Formats: sequence, C-alpha cells, structure tokens
Amino acid sequence: MRDRSRFRRARRLGAGAVVVAALASMNGPWLYRFGSERYHRYEINRPEYKAANGHWEIVEFPKEYRQDTIHAVLLHTGKVLLVAGSGNNQANFDAKRFDSRIWDPVRGTIRKVPTPSDLFCTGHTQLADGRILIAGGTKRYEKLKGDVTKAGGLMIVHNENPDKPVTLPAGTSFTGRANGRTFVSKDPVLVPRAKKNFDSRTGRFLGNTPGLGRIYVEARRSGAKYETGTQDNYRIRGLTGADARNTYGIAQKLALDKKDFQGIRDAYEFDPVAEKYIKVDPMNEARWYPTLTTLGDGKVLGVSGLDDIGQLVPGKNEVFDPATRKWTYTPKVRQFPTYPALFLLPDGKLFYSGSNAGYGPDDVGRDPGVWDVDSNRFTRLPGLGDPDRMETSGTVMLPPAQDQRFLVIGGGGVGESALSSRRTRLIDLKAAKPRFTNGPSLEKGTRYPQSSILPDDSVLVSGGSEDYRGRGGSDILQARLYDPAAGTFRRVADPLVGRDYHAGSILLPDGRVMFFGSDPLYGDKANTRPGRFEQRIEIYTPPYLYRGARPSLSGGPGTLTRGGSGTFVSRHASAIRKVRLIRPSASTHVTDVDQRSIALGFRASGDRLTVTVPENRNLVQPGWYMLFVDDDQGTPSKAKWVKVP
Repeated sequence: MRDRSRFRRARRLGAGAVVVAALASMNGPWLYRFGSERYHRYEINRPEYKAANGHWEIVEFPKEYRQDTIHAVLLHTGKVLLVAGSGNNQANFDAKRFDSRIWDPVRGTIRKVPTPSDLFCTGHTQLADGRILIAGGTKRYEKLKGDVTKAGGLMIVHNENPDKPVTLPAGTSFTGRANGRTFVSKDPVLVPRAKKNFDSRTGRFLGNTPGLGRIYVEARRSGAKYETGTQDNYRIRGLTGADARNTYGIAQKLALDKKDFQGIRDAYEFDPVAEKYIKVDPMNEARWYPTLTTLGDGKVLGVSGLDDIGQLVPGKNEVFDPATRKWTYTPKVRQFPTYPALFLLPDGKLFYSGSNAGYGPDDVGRDPGVWDVDSNRFTRLPGLGDPDRMETSGTVMLPPAQDQRFLVIGGGGVGESALSSRRTRLIDLKAAKPRFTNGPSLEKGTRYPQSSILPDDSVLVSGGSEDYRGRGGSDILQARLYDPAAGTFRRVADPLVGRDYHAGSILLPDGRVMFFGSDPLYGDKANTRPGRFEQRIEIYTPPYLYRGARPSLSGGPGTLTRGGSGTFVSRHASAIRKVRLIRPSASTHVTDVDQRSIALGFRASGDRLTVTVPENRNLVQPGWYMLFVDDDQGTPSKAKWVKVP
C-alpha cells in the first residue's frame, strides 16, 4: 500500500511537471514570475535573512471581529485597544454602529467593546493611572458639493448686553434683514455677555465689545433659491424689546458649498482592567482631529480639531484634570492645524514640529517652534526642509529622550495635493541655536509614514504612499531602520501590506511592532475602483529577535519613583549595556506624541540590576512604562511593566 501511494504521488508530480513545461513554452514570463515569487518567499524565510532584516507576518481576525481600525493604544495589561468608531463609513454612522476591539497579541484573543459615541477621528493619550483619555470624534460626516441640499453655514451671534449672557435653543430661527431668508440653528448656543471697555488712564467708558457665539444654521427647505450671496444681519425670532435690539446674528454667504466634518465634545476614560469606556465631563470645545498631549503634572492639553460647525477651533485650547475629570481653557489662544505633533520638553514647554494631518488654512499655525503654553510665547525654529509639504508627515522624539532630538519624516502638500517629500529633517533642541537640518533622504516621496521607537534605540519607519491616500496605486512597500547615533537608514524586509491614510504602528511589550489600518481612496492604479479599508494586522519582528537568546528581566518593584531606584533580577546582568523606559503608544493619523524612550542609569551586581529614574517629571511623565534592558549584542529583553506615579 505504501509503495502504491508513493507511485501515485510520483505520477501526480510528473503530470504537474508536464503542465509547468507546457505553460513555460507558451508563457515564459508567467513561469519567471512564479519562480521569482517562490524564490522570494524562500529567501525572506531563511534564518540568515531574518537575522539581518527581520520578518513580517499577517494576522487576520475572524470575520465577525474585523473592523476598520482608525486608532490604536497599547494598554498596560499588554493588550491593544483598537478603535474604529464608525470607521470612515457613513452607513455605520447613520446606523450608529460604533466599534472598538480589545486584542491580546500573546493569547491571540479578540473581543468587542461597546462604544458609546462615534470615536472616529478622536484624540487619545495615556493617563497616569493607566486609563486612556479619549476625547472628540464625529458629529457629522462631510458633504461634498452636489450632495448638499440645504443652504447653510456659520452664524455669528452677537450679544451687546453687558449684564447677562443669552442662551438660544436648537431650532432658533434667524431671518435676514436684507435678504429675507430664514435659517434654523442645529444646536443650542450660549452667547456670553458683552465686555465693558474703559480708558485705563482716565476711567472714561469707551463702549462695549459684544459677546460672540458661533452656530451652524441651514435653510428650512432644499434648493439653490435659499442661498445667500453676501453678508447680512439677522433678526432672531422669539426675542423682543431690549433683547431683540442687543442680540442678533451676522452671517457671510450661506450656500450649498461643501460642508466639512463636525466634531463632538464627548470625552471618556477607557479602563484597561474593566475594559470599558467611562464618560467624563465633555470638553468646552467640540473637536474632530484633535491632539492630546500629557503634561508633566499628569494633566492633558487638548489642542485643535474641527468644531461642531465644521470650523477649525479658533485657538481655544483646554486642559483636562484627571483628579476632577473636568476641562478648563488655557489663558491664551493659539491656533494649529488638525492633529498637530506636540511633544512635551524637559523644561515644560512644547515642541511643535510642523507635522499635522488634514485640515486648516495653509498659512495658519504651520510654522514649527517651541511653545510656552503659560505665557503663549512661541519661538519659531528655522531651516525646515520642504516646509510646504509637512501635512501627513511623521515626527519622532529620537531615543533617548534626554537628547531632545527629533526626526521629521516625509509629508505632503496641504489637502489633496499630489506633492510629497523625500526629505527627513533633524533638529537638536539642546543646541545653542536650534535649527532643522536635512537627514537621509527617503527613496520616494512619502505621505503617512508609520514610525516606532524600538528598545535598541533604532526607529522603524515603514509604509506610507507617494500620493494622497495612495492614489495611483502609490503605496510604498518598504521599511527602514534609522540609527540615531549614525544618522543613517538601513533598508530591511519589505512589509506585505500597503499602509497609507488611517494607518499606524505600535511597539509591543515583546519588542515586535504591530501595524494597523489603511484607507486608500482607490483600489487600482487607474483610480477607477473605490478603495477597501485594510482590516488585517501585520507584525514586524525586528532582526534583534533572531540573534538567539534574549536577556532575562524579572522581579523588582512595580513602581519606580523619579530620582529613585529599583532592583531587578537578570541572569545576564553583567552583559546589559542599555536600560530604557518606553512610554506606550497612542497612534492615529501619523500622530503619536505619547511614544518616548528614556535612558535609565544602572549598575549590575551578580544577577541583580539596579536602575535609576531621572528626576524631571516633564521628561518622565506620570504613567505606566515598558522597562527594557539590552545586552551587548543589542538584543532587548521582554518588557516589564512599571508605573511612575
């Protein structure tokens, strides 16, 4: 029986060889491609290749657990929170289908998490106790010109009464004094009282400055005949007497033009242990595409975004206090484009690299610089290469964070521009006169580069696309490791999946990197078929995990204090050359201002390794961190989670 089985197998192989030979005679290029693909698979799976270049593998969830992941956050439980909200899908938004998933990369489990609001294009950051602050999201999807049926736009409500504010409910009618057209508000609005002005020298009353409120209005009925062409003053129905004289609306053109996305004020804390969202006080401003940056005292600064009428938030920034779970405005106003890359510096100021993602005028808030939030002083930084191509660029605080050096990667023109940049830019903020210099060039102009800091101090840069949202099949299937010490890139194994808009990457506690998302505009090079959202996860295993045994790390305290020390156990203590404290990522839209790698002092004695944490709380923000140790071969341990209060 066994012999006959071998005979039948040989006959099948022989028949297959005949088919291949026949195809080869008719179609040589097909056989070449077939052979090349097989050889490529063989080559990238050789141990020697992996040890030099690393390896990629795809994780595909069961169909019922797939989603269009827009945001990802590494939790201190080792699991990953994957947030879609409505997932850039109008049908999901209309049906109020809002999704989140919890994925355990060790056990391979995934589960659905009830999601209370449309957290699509929200902001997020790590809090000191390990919870995740999530704020903002989508109130309305954009409507392109041609899809808008009711004329509408921004109404500025004026209140000239210095004695009381005015509250107007949703559904308030505004009628133009000149054009006679009536528009209706979509939401309530609080208009503050007017401000009395006096001459500081004489005390003479100079008049009132009206209080202002902003509200979106639209016509009662559909049709172009309800559009307005010019600015007009609007009476507010329901107001009489002095209220009617003191309170009025002013609007520019109200038309059937494109309507941008609108944001929400909703804010939540995600509990990584209970694995559920907990509602906290809403923000003062609605925000869509905001950046949240954790400050040295554990409070969180919320910046930018589109508001509840689809306008760029006019520089009204605010701070969340985890102790009270409330938001307060900063004393000064400063405006940025959406998703600005804002990094906390050791002196408590913020570095803005110029990187951003998506919305805002091309001449507002785009200059890079250092921002003192308290005084609102902004010091511009010179030398930026391709300054007109910073939208959809990525920015990384190079390790170790003490060096205050940043790498800015790629980018493109404002909006749907086809322009992209091959440049990387470097800046050293500890220099006497900091200025940008050009780093090593990329092979192609790159929008949406994904980047992750690794425990050996290298930075993995992967993916992106040459054109806006991958137009023309322009996804870039390349990856590189950047060496901050040498200032050079090294090409490594190519990813298997293209990643552009709505994609990101997260360093995992085992030293691998996960990639999520991608939302191409089209599905072919000719731009004729709609694109499909990429739902597969991809994992990159860096070369350092193919070098043999990795150093061990165990025991020790669960909490490390600034300026204090903790002793851990490692059988390889004498071979340790680096100790790094890496803040877990919160990634979306080429923006991840949470990730940073801090060098710790250390000393070895036998199998004991004592590490010391820097004292500066602006350098080491309160929260959970991954503690990695690297040996003399550059191989990192698995991370041990520690908390810095």
